[in-house]
Amino acid sequence: MGRNRHLLYIIIAITGLSAAIYIIVFNGLEQSLPLNKFENNITHVNLQQSGKKKVHLYFADKGNSFLKAEERTIFQSSDPAESGKTIIEALIKGPIESLMRTIPVDTTLRAFFYVTQNGTAYVDLTEEVKEHHPGGIKTELITIYSIVNSLTLNIPEIDAVKILIEGHESMTMAGHIDLRFPIKANMLLIR
Repeated sequence: MGRNRHLLYIIIAITGLSAAIYIIVFNGLEQSLPLNKFENNITHVNLQQSGKKKVHLYFADKGNSFLKAEERTIFQSSDPAESGKTIIEALIKGPIESLMRTIPVDTTLRAFFYVTQNGTAYVDLTEEVKEHHPGGIKTELITIYSIVNSLTLNIPEIDAVKILIEGHESMTMAGHIDLRFPIKANMLLIR
């Protein structure tokens, strides 16, 4: 009987210890859960409340000889690709002031990818950018650097832009400027 009594004490002790551990763990999780939810909400709110920022979009002057900045206010995203998409869509819509459109009418943005860690953004435009382009080396330069300068000078994470047409690499846009490689900003075209 003494042996059964020891066994009973051991079972009671193990059961009590298990219950105590369960209560400690359960209460600990219950208390830490609201804190984790609170922290997740703070992170989520910060991503969504990015606000607005002023950017400079580059359009052609009346003589189509150089680029001039037009200030716009856009939604500021923490994602450079979202900001880039907004900038390209605004360029496609054209200028508000007395400047000239740089991207041909009916062109649309198929996709905007911010892919590489070295800061290269990929802009994929529809074939209208090529088919409706008026041609000429100066006009082609203005179109390309309107896109490149508007992205690289407004979004610090973007250092160069690779322009794709219909999802494919194109040799040129209008027969003159090599599009096979990412292009960096050209400050000499800005007045």
